[in-house]
Amino acid sequence: MHKVNLAEKLAMVSSHWDPHVVATYNDNEVMVVKFKGEYPFHKHDDTDDFFLVLEGSVTMEYENQDSVTFGAGELVVVPKGIVHRPKADQEVKVLLIEPKGEPNSGDSGRPPAPKPYI
Repeated sequence: MHKVNLAEKLAMVSSHWDPHVVATYNDNEVMVVKFKGEYPFHKHDDTDDFFLVLEGSVTMEYENQDSVTFGAGELVVVPKGIVHRPKADQEVKVLLIEPKGEPNSGDSGRPPAPKPYI
């Protein structure tokens, strides 16, 4: 029952593609992360993927669909089972929501980030 300042939390994050948990609710983790470059294509079989851009611009690329570019104040929910990858030419700051324990890497073969609490 306290406030979370997302800008302060993001200032603590220096790497890209490594989500940091800033809050939990029910069985979900609310995370901040910085993106730059492109993440491997992947999917999550059991959960949707929630992305809210706080600063910058992300292009969500899909395996068999047109890509979607979204910016600050906009969000994209990727339905479970859909192959996707986020891509950012410049550093972008994003808020993610995922079920606790869900690996951010999905089925990409990339080792999942540890998701520390900050």
